[in-house]
Amino acid sequence: MPTADPVSEQREGIQMQVIIGVDPHKATHTAVAVDDREDEISRVTVRATRRQVEQLQRWAAPFEQRVWAIESASGLGYLLAQQLVGAGEQVVDVPATLAARVRVLGTGRSNKNDPNDARSVAVAALRSQTLTAVQGADHAAVLRLLVKRNLDLGRERNRVANRLHVMITELVPGGISKELTVSHTERVLAAVGPLAAIDVARLAMAHELLADLRRLDTQMLEMKRRIADAVRASKTSVTDLFCVGPIIAGLVIAYTGDVRRFKTRDRFAAYNGTAPIEVSSAGRVVHRLSLRGNRTLTTPSTWPPSARSATPAAKAAPSTTAKSPRGRPTGRRCAPSSGGSATPSTSSSSSTPTAAKADGPGEDKQGATHSQRGRLSP
Repeated sequence: MPTADPVSEQREGIQMQVIIGVDPHKATHTAVAVDDREDEISRVTVRATRRQVEQLQRWAAPFEQRVWAIESASGLGYLLAQQLVGAGEQVVDVPATLAARVRVLGTGRSNKNDPNDARSVAVAALRSQTLTAVQGADHAAVLRLLVKRNLDLGRERNRVANRLHVMITELVPGGISKELTVSHTERVLAAVGPLAAIDVARLAMAHELLADLRRLDTQMLEMKRRIADAVRASKTSVTDLFCVGPIIAGLVIAYTGDVRRFKTRDRFAAYNGTAPIEVSSAGRVVHRLSLRGNRTLTTPSTWPPSARSATPAAKAAPSTTAKSPRGRPTGRRCAPSSGGSATPSTSSSSSTPTAAKADGPGEDKQGATHSQRGRLSP
C-alpha cells in the first residue's frame, strides 16, 4: 500500500497551522516546516541575499496559517526576523539553548546539521508557550545601539587610560595620584625632563595616547547627548526614579524593552540577575545572587559612581549575613528586592530592582554620596 505524500496531505488540509523553523547563518538560511505532530512537511535553503524574504515567502505560500520561528532573532537572525515582520509575517524568537535541548533530546535526529537545527527550532516553538513574539524595531532598539556604543567607548577609554598611566609611571616617579584627566596629564607631560633616548620614545607615545583619550572623551560626551535626546523622545518615566538619569534610563529601556513581556516582577528579577537562588545543603539555608540573566543591567561598571552606592549589584555594599540567637552566622544572605519592573513607556511604574532608593544625608535627584550604602530588604 503506497504511503501518502506529507506535502500533499498538508496542501489538502491547508487550514492547519504550520510552524516554520529557521536556522539562520551569515551566508545561508535553512527553513523546515512541521505540522502539529512534529512531522516535517518541507524544507528549503536560501542564500542570504536581498531576495531572501521573497524566496522564503514563495516557498511558504502553500502554508496559509504559518508562524516563523527564528533561532536567536535578536542575534544572528535579527535582520531576517525584522524583514519577515516588516513583510507582515508572524515571527517568534527561539533561544539557541532551547533549540539545542530539543535536538539533543530528540529521537533519531540528534546529528548537528542545518536541517536538524531548523527542525529543532520549529519543534521548540510548537511546544513552548512562553516564546517572545518579534516586534518591529522601536525606540528601545535605537537606545540599545546607542547604549552599546557608549559602553564600548567607556571600555576603550579605560584601556587607553590604563596604558597612558603605565607610560607616565615610567616617566614620572609615582605617576599620577589623582584621577587621570586630559588637562592634568598635559601639565605632567610638559614638566618631564631631562630625557634619554628611550624617554623621548615614551613621551611621544604618551602624547599619542593622550590624543586618543581626548578623542574618546569628545565621543563619549556626544554619545551621552544622543542618548539623552533618545530617552526624552521615548517619553519614559524611568527618569523620575531616584538616582536614574538619561544614561541609566537608556540602559534599562534598551535591555528591558517592553516590560509587559515579563509576567511577574520575579521573572524580571531573574532576567536582570537580581533574583536570589537557593544553594542550601544539609539543613543550612543559603541564598546568593544568580550569575545568570542579563549582567549588563547589574554590573557595577555600567553605573556611574553616584548610582553604584544605591544598586543591589554594588560590590561595595555586600549583602549582610544574619546572625542566629546564639550569635553565629546563619548564612542567610539579605537578598535584593525584586522591586517593580521598570516600565519604559508608561508612568505607572514606581520602582525598579536596578534603582533602589538610599536613605541618609546628601541625597538628591542625581545620586547619593559614596558613603551611603543602600540596605536591601530580604
